[in-house]
Amino acid sequence: MTVRVTLVSPATGEALRDVRFDDDGPLDPAGIARAEALADTLAPAAHAYTSPSLRCRRTARALGLDAEPLAAIAGCDMGRWRGRTLDAVASAEGQAVATWLADPASAPHGGESLLDLRARVGAWLDTLHTRTGRIIAVTEPDVVRAAVLHALAAPAQTFWRLDVRPLTATELSGRAERWNLRCGSPLEARHGDGP
Repeated sequence: MTVRVTLVSPATGEALRDVRFDDDGPLDPAGIARAEALADTLAPAAHAYTSPSLRCRRTARALGLDAEPLAAIAGCDMGRWRGRTLDAVASAEGQAVATWLADPASAPHGGESLLDLRARVGAWLDTLHTRTGRIIAVTEPDVVRAAVLHALAAPAQTFWRLDVRPLTATELSGRAERWNLRCGSPLEARHGDGP
């Protein structure tokens, strides 16, 4: 049995532009418009899921998906840093930020460590091996990174070396707990019935 999982990153919003730890803010109008323009680009799926965040749920709707919110693919819990910019946190808690960036087991913000995020997302991925067909999940970039690390059994320090751009698809396919990866395909609007 082969399952295909397409992880779609959400459209742009203020938190992304401000380099802010997500505060569940809305998408910007340009992000919504771009997602709506891409509504027919995803292959049909047997199951569609979304991170519970507002921007992921709104992106899923704009893409035309009837996606079920799923806590297992929520973004990393950033504790007291939530809603603050990286610059502001670095100014106030420079050593804590340095520790967080260097040690995936740390959670100086009082939320979830990157290792905990990876374990949570990996546990969700591992449950999918009993399914066949295509699954789409609109989820935060940190969840996409965690899924890739889990799928490839990559070192945790690799997390910061993966860039996930807005409205891109990262595809995993697998069976018997072995995953293959197709990274960062841009979602593109279809133009007619040409080749």
